[in-house]
Amino acid sequence: MPPEQAAEDEKGHRDAKTARKASEVRKQFWSVIAKAAKQLPIIEEIVAGYYCAFDRNTPFKVRLTLIGALAYFVLPLDVVPDFIVGIGFADDVALLTYVLKTVHNNITDTHRLRAKQALSEHDIHVER
Repeated sequence: MPPEQAAEDEKGHRDAKTARKASEVRKQFWSVIAKAAKQLPIIEEIVAGYYCAFDRNTPFKVRLTLIGALAYFVLPLDVVPDFIVGIGFADDVALLTYVLKTVHNNITDTHRLRAKQALSEHDIHVER
């Protein structure tokens, strides 16, 4: 197999894997957010990051970074199980805080507004 074809096959595999992760994030995101809202002080920014991740105007690498962090947050495989009260979301928050700070210039006022609206629509109240 020529190197160009091997590279293209690898890229296709990565794209398919990313698409599967994105699909899982979309499916499970709101149920996890509803459970975590009272425990996470950065919930609005996490939801804004969600909207940034699925915004086609967001640079591709930023989207990948956010989708990876959100997948870690919503998917059940975890370093510290989320059901452990008090510390279960600690690893998730650490990763999400780091990623959100890294990409904060890409999260727009529109993403933040959509986050507030969506939290309200899902009847998720954010403690301030």
